[in-house]
Amino acid sequence: MIEILSDPSVWFALLTLTALEIVLGIDNIIFISILSSRLPKTKQKSARQIGLLLAMFTRILLLFSLSLIMKLTNPILTILNHSVSGRDLILIFGGLFLIAKSTTEIHHKLEGESELGEESTKRVSFSKVIIQIMILDIVFSLDSVITAVGMTDQLGVMIVAVVLSVGFMLLSSGSISDFVDRHPTIKILALSFLILIGVALLGEGFELHIPKGYIYFAMCFSVIVEFLNMKLRSKPEKPVALKGKF
Repeated sequence: MIEILSDPSVWFALLTLTALEIVLGIDNIIFISILSSRLPKTKQKSARQIGLLLAMFTRILLLFSLSLIMKLTNPILTILNHSVSGRDLILIFGGLFLIAKSTTEIHHKLEGESELGEESTKRVSFSKVIIQIMILDIVFSLDSVITAVGMTDQLGVMIVAVVLSVGFMLLSSGSISDFVDRHPTIKILALSFLILIGVALLGEGFELHIPKGYIYFAMCFSVIVEFLNMKLRSKPEKPVALKGKF
């Protein structure tokens, strides 16, 4: 144990992996924040915390089930001469869910709901939000664990990196959520990013690999442009209010 702790390569792997886990977890934080915003203000913080803790436990469980993850890459069926594995199915359905949910949220915030829709929105339950968060946690955790396995073969390092990254996200999730809520354009951008991530997951499921560097560059560039827009507004105007009060 002492030999492992004194190995600089272990510390380098831990720091690098923690940073990567945080970057990969940003989209998870944003989606959890948007889902939890459907709840009353008093329950939003609890939903975010439970969602992130579920993400941590999901990732740790997957790390302890590396043999199962390896089996997920084995083909289980063939569609149009294309072999599909368990991992592919998870990514495909996860991508579709992310695209559909993000599109629905954009529609709700820009177009509002009918009277019947408003009635259903008021009845959004805490458990329903948590279930939706769990579905996304599984998809995002799979990507996170595969990245961790590719970085190091030390299970302890992977678990510590996951715990540290989730701890950071727990501390920052409130600030990120409040910032997104205060700026409607940022919220729409965030949902657009999630559609982009959903398309990337869908592509991964069909073996169409989109380099993540392009995706993150597009996200960063869009956010920088929006920050410049916010900064360069000559007159402080009240931003467009999105429909739906959460």
